[in-house]
Amino acid sequence: MMGVGADNKTESTSRKLTLQEKEEVELGNDGAMRLVKDDLLSAEPRDTWGRRLEFVLASVGYAVGLGNVWRFPYLCYRSGGGAFLIPYLIMLFLCGIPLLFMEFTVGQYTRLGPVHSLAKICPLFKGVGLATVVISYVLCTYYNVLMTWALYYLLHSFSPSLPWQSCNNTWNADGNCSTGFPGNATHLKSASQQFFDHKVLEITTGIEHAGGIRWELFGLLVLAWAIVYFCIFKGVKSTGKVVYFTATFPYFILFALLINNVQLPGAKDGILFFLMPNWSKLLEVQVWVNAAAQIFNSIGISFGSMISMASYNKFNNNILRDTYIVSLANSATSIMAGFVIFSAIGYMAHIHNLPVDDIATDGPGLVFVVYPEVFSTMPISQLWAPLFFIMLLCLGLDSQFAMVEVAVTFIMDGFGKKVLQVFKRKELIVLAVCSVGFLLGIPHITRGGIYVFQLMDHYTAVVSLMFLAFFEVLAITLIFGVRRLSLMVENMLGKKPNLFFRVCWQYLSPMLVLGILISSIVQYTPARYGKSYTYPLWAEVVGWFVSLVSIIWIPLGALHELWTAEGSLLQRLKKSITPTINLESVSQKPSGESIALFAAA
Repeated sequence: MMGVGADNKTESTSRKLTLQEKEEVELGNDGAMRLVKDDLLSAEPRDTWGRRLEFVLASVGYAVGLGNVWRFPYLCYRSGGGAFLIPYLIMLFLCGIPLLFMEFTVGQYTRLGPVHSLAKICPLFKGVGLATVVISYVLCTYYNVLMTWALYYLLHSFSPSLPWQSCNNTWNADGNCSTGFPGNATHLKSASQQFFDHKVLEITTGIEHAGGIRWELFGLLVLAWAIVYFCIFKGVKSTGKVVYFTATFPYFILFALLINNVQLPGAKDGILFFLMPNWSKLLEVQVWVNAAAQIFNSIGISFGSMISMASYNKFNNNILRDTYIVSLANSATSIMAGFVIFSAIGYMAHIHNLPVDDIATDGPGLVFVVYPEVFSTMPISQLWAPLFFIMLLCLGLDSQFAMVEVAVTFIMDGFGKKVLQVFKRKELIVLAVCSVGFLLGIPHITRGGIYVFQLMDHYTAVVSLMFLAFFEVLAITLIFGVRRLSLMVENMLGKKPNLFFRVCWQYLSPMLVLGILISSIVQYTPARYGKSYTYPLWAEVVGWFVSLVSIIWIPLGALHELWTAEGSLLQRLKKSITPTINLESVSQKPSGESIALFAAA
């Protein structure tokens, strides 16, 4: 989640520039940094975070999402248990931390969102910035559906008895309902699975059968978007306060659940199952790819949110420190969530006398089927269930706030004056963005909506992301260059990044991203729902269209840049890879004077 303060404006300046400030400052052999009076005087003040802690909490809240709870523990168990932590931590330090530092640097130095910052860093790949906005907005249209389900469970968790713990309900199918996990009895479904399928979703047989709107979910989707809107429409006046709760409350619940779960019978078996190292897995390439992909998806590289949030920092904010805090907090939360989840799964395996493997799962099934079943057998289940779903809401809403804010930042950076002439106030622009997101989310709350949700998630979060990541890293570290990137850091922090970051940016991170992209293409598998449902051909075509909605802006942006440039093809190509950065620098001098730096070819 991000909060930007309308009350904490960057100081603008109208002073005359000295001759010394007008002089060009050499930037290697490829370009120059110079001060431009006209641009300085016309630059509009930009909002900044009220306190540095708000930026840190917002970034942690965005990075720590539902994937930390439902994806990492299962991936760790499937990829060698404790042995998986080795490639995971290696990828964290060689890929996750350097690339997060890179995005923070670009956002804070340019003080622009992903579209305009990347367009000025490398005009040839200006489409990458727009692609990140598109993928974030597409993602937020269905991510809020998860919040809708969490709200549904939260409301039902206040019932006298948890409705998913018995088979004596109108939605339960006669003859194949099991109070507990059915194990190898494939014809049976647990009561919690039937609650999710037949009560929450009223699921149809496939994506080709929409089945009409689930009106209860429709109302809760309206509520979910209303919560998002009222938390971001006033900038720091609202989100700056909300973030203190939504980013910290999940940790209190995770710690409470951990203390409770490790005391349950069978918890030790579940934790050992989670951590037991299978060293042979380290020889499999896919395990290393899984580790890198988990780092990428969890931290949120290439979604544009980190660039957008950093753009509201003060110019000399210590983003290196913030990078370590955000990335390490994210990974620590994932590992702690693994203990919480598998201690509970071990307890369920003990209760039902089943192998842990029969219960372990990932995705929505973990938090909306397995864990509700766990609560139904726990002491004081009426307490744990509401707290757990409030925690899910906080985890999801933090990420949702940040993704919506990417779109708002893009609109304000690129069309602020024109759009404000129509909408008059920024609050109405935010309302329009949320309203469109709500309308695009309606297909997911039909009776066949779960199939739409799974299709969108597969082709947005899996297929599109790695293409965007590769071209972003290519544009910033290889074309814009590590030398320029290092100068950005030195200008803000007073010293260049150390050798570790420069080597990662120049060699290791691009190679890792390229490796993940190639692996994703080679090992591509069509989307599936559950273990048996496969999508029809037309749905797969729709899925690829969803992927192209974001990816297509990369070649379109490059073609537009080459077409509009002047000169021969070689001259156009050279111009299209020359930075034209408008880098507004807010130097925190005692005099309070602001200096704007502009880089040009």
